[in-house]
Amino acid sequence: MARNVLGEPLVPCSTEPMTGWFRNGLCETGRGDVGLHCVCVIVTDAFLDYSRARGNDLSTPNPAFDFPGLQAGDQWCLCVRRWQEAWQDGAAPAVVLESTHMTTLEFVDLEDLQKHAAPRDAS
Repeated sequence: MARNVLGEPLVPCSTEPMTGWFRNGLCETGRGDVGLHCVCVIVTDAFLDYSRARGNDLSTPNPAFDFPGLQAGDQWCLCVRRWQEAWQDGAAPAVVLESTHMTTLEFVDLEDLQKHAAPRDAS
């Protein structure tokens, strides 16, 4: 059973829009996921602008990949390195700890994730 950064069973991040490397709603990672899509975030307009400026437009739908485009308030499984980069640049979106895969702890300290944790009722 997949575990989150709190050591508990991993909770789904989002099914509307459907997220995750495996498009199953969970921020699990596996073979082929070089980006490690394991951080569940609540995207903001500021983060979407930041990501677009860094070359990853998450706002524009891409039907070829069945990607609806994200809007502020959507939850999404983000690449750990992108979250880390945004955090270092002061643009990190809130993290849903219960839905963030434990693999994240190989790259980011739990304390830093907790500082950016979404309120429990937001997830």
